[in-house]
Amino acid sequence: MSKQAQTPDNQLEAPGGISRRDMLLGMGAVATMAYAGSAVAAESNEHVHVHDHSKHATQLTDLMDAVNACNDKGRRCISHCMVSFTEGDMELAECASKAQEMLSVCGGFAYLVASNSSYIKDYAQVCEKVCSDCAKECRKHDKHIECDACAKACDDVVDAIKLSVG
Repeated sequence: MSKQAQTPDNQLEAPGGISRRDMLLGMGAVATMAYAGSAVAAESNEHVHVHDHSKHATQLTDLMDAVNACNDKGRRCISHCMVSFTEGDMELAECASKAQEMLSVCGGFAYLVASNSSYIKDYAQVCEKVCSDCAKECRKHDKHIECDACAKACDDVVDAIKLSVG
């Protein structure tokens, strides 16, 4: 025997006396109230929480692009130097060393530029010097595509620093 009873209007009723129709209507009402509450909360937060998103992105986009390009070219230069080392050629040891220093400094500088740090101007002086030294060393090996590209990228950072910060 079924535990469900039929009501006079031919609807199935649960043992507790609530019809399936009433249950669905109740669930719909709860969902509507929850949505309405969320909309009211969102609307009230919109008026309270006014926020300037223009400061979230770097303000020095040209400098950021130059530093990121330099980091990329520096990694490629070091990879090229490593291949030379495995082949027994140590001619690029100083080049790899300068590129490694440049990557360390430019990596930190990229974070400062990206976050619009108040330390950009101070750190830019160090970055400019390190990039100049790296470019000078890489230029000694400019017959290698990677060294030439790293030197040019370092020069671009120096120029971008002078234009943006200098």
